Amino acid sequence: MNDLLREQAPISAAAWKEIDAEATRTLKVLLAARRLVDFKGPLGWSTSAISLGRTDKLSPQLQEGVSSRIRRVLPLTELRTPFELSREELESIGRGAQDADLDPVRNAARSAAIAEDRAVFQGYAAAGITGIFAAATDQRLTIPDQFEAYPDIVAEATHRLRSAGVNGPYGIALGPRCYTGLTRSTDRGYPVIEHVRKLLDGPIVWAPAADGAVVLSMRGGDFELSVGQDFSIGYLDHTSTSVLLYLQETVTFRVLSPEAAIPLVYSTAKVG
Repeated sequence: MNDLLREQAPISAAAWKEIDAEATRTLKVLLAARRLVDFKGPLGWSTSAISLGRTDKLSPQLQEGVSSRIRRVLPLTELRTPFELSREELESIGRGAQDADLDPVRNAARSAAIAEDRAVFQGYAAAGITGIFAAATDQRLTIPDQFEAYPDIVAEATHRLRSAGVNGPYGIALGPRCYTGLTRSTDRGYPVIEHVRKLLDGPIVWAPAADGAVVLSMRGGDFELSVGQDFSIGYLDHTSTSVLLYLQETVTFRVLSPEAAIPLVYSTAKVG
């Protein structure tokens, strides 16, 4: 894609291949929301907004007897994460090195993935995005510090979803504290996370950007992640010793059915 200016970077085809592969590997591990919500796209770099299917009446009229309405849209947000690579390390790839230092790629991919997931779970008011936790706050349940009690909370969450007429399959996104606690805790010698797994017919997802956890339906049509340009790496500048690149996507998110999610939150503010 010419907009990324990759052909202007002093980077060999072999090095580009390694950079792209490293970013993809990291994104696959860290992107949580895409495993739970509907994905729409990629719609292309030129896509600037998605239609909300609604209008607002305009006043005054342009002409007597002629009504006018403006269509509502939700703009896509450009998320760009710059990073810098050593030209010496890039050149080593061309010589066959298999241990080039690509930590900056991994770090950028981690930040980009968490940014997307944070928009989905926590929202991003500046971009007009309401996250799942805020949209479904009226259905929230409080989770205790004892991880052995999680299966009861998850069972209550799925019960409430079914009672509201929201079918499964159901999945759960677990913040770092929740995920770590569940994987390390046992109930009469049996891992607590396995008790939780038996209550769901969807995935258990490690979600670093989630604060607490959320049980949600995966029946489709309830949560929509729209992507224009999917994660792509472009070129910014270079010196004699380094190359400045960036990882970019354009994205927005909509909660279409708030009743399809049950946030699980701590009684006191504890991240994860």
